[in-house]
Amino acid sequence: MLTTSDPVAVANRLRPLLLQLNRHLRQELTGLGITAGQAALMHTIRTHPGIGLRDLARLEGVSAPAMSGYVDRLENAGLVSRQRPATGDRRRVGLIVSPDGQRVLRSARSRRTAWLAQRLRRLSPEQIVAVDGALEPLQALLADGEPA
Repeated sequence: MLTTSDPVAVANRLRPLLLQLNRHLRQELTGLGITAGQAALMHTIRTHPGIGLRDLARLEGVSAPAMSGYVDRLENAGLVSRQRPATGDRRRVGLIVSPDGQRVLRSARSRRTAWLAQRLRRLSPEQIVAVDGALEPLQALLADGEPA
């Protein structure tokens, strides 16, 4: 197997693999009636319960009006809800993932994990160890300048 320490060469080999992996993982959501973007947005809301629309838009890198439309669709589907805080600014509305949304997120995670595990089972033990060893450096790629 050809290996190199040249970042551009590695990026050229890694990029199409990540795109293909992402495409397969998106397909696992088909039966759940949500898109990958909606799943990601719901995950962010679940990670930051009570987050406001503006803060969510900033985290996701979109405008507040665009985010409002995305959240409206999730709310209309019964997957997220808006809640007013018990105290403080009564105009502020926080977002939470609804029980149905929680169920959909669990199903999405389960389907995606099953898909990955099925493919990992095709690899040799040495290859699985190599994939596992690559996870920490890949995580470090995401940590540089990205919102948590």
